[in-house]
Amino acid sequence: MTSKNTICLWYEWAAQEAAEFDAKTCPDRKVLAVHKAPADYPSGKAGDVITVEFSVMGIPCIGLNGGPVFKHNEAFSFQVATDDQAETDRLWNAIVGNGGEESVCGWCKDKWGISWQITPRILIQAIANPDQAAAKRAFEAMMQMGKIDVAKIEAALDPRTEAPR
Repeated sequence: MTSKNTICLWYEWAAQEAAEFDAKTCPDRKVLAVHKAPADYPSGKAGDVITVEFSVMGIPCIGLNGGPVFKHNEAFSFQVATDDQAETDRLWNAIVGNGGEESVCGWCKDKWGISWQITPRILIQAIANPDQAAAKRAFEAMMQMGKIDVAKIEAALDPRTEAPR
């Protein structure tokens, strides 16, 4: 890996499986290298996959098969800005449909416990809208969603739309 800064993701045992799934699912994601332990170690044997170098949409990462000591949580997530409902659906459905779980406001977790925010660009723009009433309607609409519904965000931007109840 040539980057000076790399995100390290700790996995119990499935760094390679997770990297390969994401390489199939996300654009600009690649498995770059798989490194095996050169000798036995406390939680494994020589030849076990110990690290996997990969990229997530151009961001360098390394997956470390470190055992069950640490678990993923929402303090870390990948936020993916999607261009439309089709891209939002494709990524969300791939993550959730492969043993992941749905959450709220565009968040989901993959089956390895990594949190993802699948965030349509229209939502980002809507919440930053200088028209505070429109921003509020979009924000309140988002707060009622799991997977983000682009049409509902667009409708919330219309000044004739009532705030969600």
